[in-house]
Amino acid sequence: MTENDSAVQAIITEIEHLPENKSYTERGIPPIFQFHQEAKILLVGQAPGRKVEESGIPFHDLSGKRLMEWMGISEAIFYGKSIAIVPMDLYYPGKGKGGDLPPRSFMRNYHDKIVALLPKVELRILIGKYAISHYNQKGAKLPLKELLYSYAVEDEAFSPEIGSSPIDFPLVHPSPLNYGWIKKNPWFMEKNIPLLQRLVKERISERGIPKGDASILSENS
Repeated sequence: MTENDSAVQAIITEIEHLPENKSYTERGIPPIFQFHQEAKILLVGQAPGRKVEESGIPFHDLSGKRLMEWMGISEAIFYGKSIAIVPMDLYYPGKGKGGDLPPRSFMRNYHDKIVALLPKVELRILIGKYAISHYNQKGAKLPLKELLYSYAVEDEAFSPEIGSSPIDFPLVHPSPLNYGWIKKNPWFMEKNIPLLQRLVKERISERGIPKGDASILSENS
């Protein structure tokens, strides 16, 4: 176990002992996320849904299946060492009148603590308005359509130098509830998704190994 793995375990213990999370802990539900310290890609979603809560596997639902298609990768790669998944809330917050409740604000601090232990991330995929607003406050003030459309044109901004800050790539949530929006905005699938796939491919080999990481390549040889 690495130093970062130990740090993550300490964060998990702290989260599980919060009074606000007592009901989850008593039901045997752990914080749901995926941590690989060598990950080059970070997926930031809203919060686990009911089905994910039952399985304990991030994006183990129809939204996850669609997200894998958008990224152009297999399930094995999606759950492999190249990708970390840390939503804004690590538990299912419950159901509201208009759908699932938003992530609980106090969990942002724990999201940030976990993400800080992912030093190799080059691409942050921000899924939905809560993830976008956390990492891109300026972009969050724009209508979602306008923000996403601004990413529909590929340019030099999507080829950062090594060691620079991660690219933030916003996405509409791949939930079936948004299929209507996607159908009404065909440019999203025609422009944004091919660009997303290019950015993902640049960071993951066909074997699902983070590109440029010789140690991981050795482990999997």
